[in-house]
Amino acid sequence: MIRWLFAVCVASLCGINFDRVNAADLPKPTGDTIVSPDATLDWLFTRTAKIEGGLTEGPAVAPDGSIYFSDIPMGSDKGMILRFDPKTKKTTVFAEDSYKSNGLICDSEGRLLAAEGSDFGGRGVSRWDLKTGKRTVLVDRFQGKMFNAPNDICVDRMGRIYFTDPKYVGAEPRELEHRSVYRIDSDNSVIEITHDVGKPNGIALSPDGKTMYLADHDNGTDRIGSDEKAKPGAMKIYAFPLGADGKVSGPRKTILDFGDQAGCDGMTVDEKGNIYLTARGLKRPGVLVIDPTGKEVAFIPTGMPNQTAKNPTGMPSNVEFGIGDEANVLYVTVDTSLFRVALKVKGFHVQFAKK
Repeated sequence: MIRWLFAVCVASLCGINFDRVNAADLPKPTGDTIVSPDATLDWLFTRTAKIEGGLTEGPAVAPDGSIYFSDIPMGSDKGMILRFDPKTKKTTVFAEDSYKSNGLICDSEGRLLAAEGSDFGGRGVSRWDLKTGKRTVLVDRFQGKMFNAPNDICVDRMGRIYFTDPKYVGAEPRELEHRSVYRIDSDNSVIEITHDVGKPNGIALSPDGKTMYLADHDNGTDRIGSDEKAKPGAMKIYAFPLGADGKVSGPRKTILDFGDQAGCDGMTVDEKGNIYLTARGLKRPGVLVIDPTGKEVAFIPTGMPNQTAKNPTGMPSNVEFGIGDEANVLYVTVDTSLFRVALKVKGFHVQFAKK
C-alpha cells in the first residue's frame, strides 16, 4: 500500500505530463437515476502554460455561470486561476499568480474565495473581486501560527467559511500541531471546527446544513517527493453532525472507507443531498456518487480502471455544478484538464439558494 500510494501521489503532483482523457474509451457511467449510461465527459481545457507538474483543481461557479478553477504547479512556478466561459467555451487567465490556490468557491456576493496552499503559496484564505481582480487576504494564521496549507473550502447559509488545512507539498515547516478544519466567521475570527481527522481534504455541507462531510486523505507525508518515509493513514469519508451554531455537535461517523485505495480529493452535493466524490484510486478513478448513508448511487469514470502507478491518467481532483441552464451540469477537474458532464439531477449551492 505504501509504495503504490506514494507513487500515485508523485505521479499526480510532480511533473508527469498527462495525455488528455479519451472519453470514448472509458467505461459507461452507472446509476441511471443520476446519469445516463450514454453520458460522456465533454473536454473543455488542458494546460498549455509552461509550468511544471501539479494539477487543475477547485472548480467554482460564479453568479454569471462561468467556472473559475485553479492550475497548481509544483515548486517556484506560479499557479494561476483560470476562467471558463460556458457561452464561448473559451478559457482565459483571471489571475497570473494564484498564490497556489487550491479549492475555490464564490460567496453570496459573487466574490471568489480561495484556499491557498504551501510550496511558495499564500497558506491562507483570500477573497478576490471578480470585477477588479483585487485580492484580499482574509486569514493566514490561527492563534499566531501560519496555517499548514489550506486545501478545500465551502460556505454555509450564514456566509461562514469552512476550510481544510492538511499539507502535501512544500518545504515550509509546519507551525500548527494539528491538521484541522477551521471556520472563518463574519468578523474574520477563526475557530477550529475539528482535528478529529488524519489529513482533511475535500469538504462539503449537506443542503440542510446539519452535516459536514469530510474526506480524510492521509497519504502519510507532509512533502510528496521528499526523502520523508510515507506512512499512509485513513482514506475515508466522515460525516460530522453540526449544531445550530455550525459547530460539531457529536461524534463523527465513517460513511465510506476506501481501504487500500487512494481516497477522495474534492467533493460537492446535489439538491437531493447526494455527495459527489473525486475518487483517485488506480482500480477505479472517477466521480463516485453516494447517498448520506454512504451507499453508492452512481459512478462516472474519468480514467481507465486497473491502472498501474507508473503513469496514471484520468485522476479527478474536484467537482462543481453549474447554475441556471447548467444546474444539472457537473464540472470536473482531471489531471491538468477541465471536463463537464450532463446529469439528471441539479446541484445545490447554498450561497445562491433563495432564503
